[in-house]
Amino acid sequence: MSAAQTLTVDAAAGFVTVKKAAELTGLSVKAIRRKREEGIWREGREIVVGPDKRIYVDIEAFQKWVRGLQ
Repeated sequence: MSAAQTLTVDAAAGFVTVKKAAELTGLSVKAIRRKREEGIWREGREIVVGPDKRIYVDIEAFQKWVRGLQ
């Protein structure tokens, strides 16, 4: 299965941890955190903070961002 197919399958999960998002997207954990810090990815859009205070990435929003739809 290709990386694109894996991402499509895993996108059904919706929100994933930063570590899992790094695996799925090919971005580093540091790059994902920096996008949040710099406001490139916004909380409530690409990023969500869960009730456990962990940071989650919305994979569907990430895909829209890549396509320039956000």
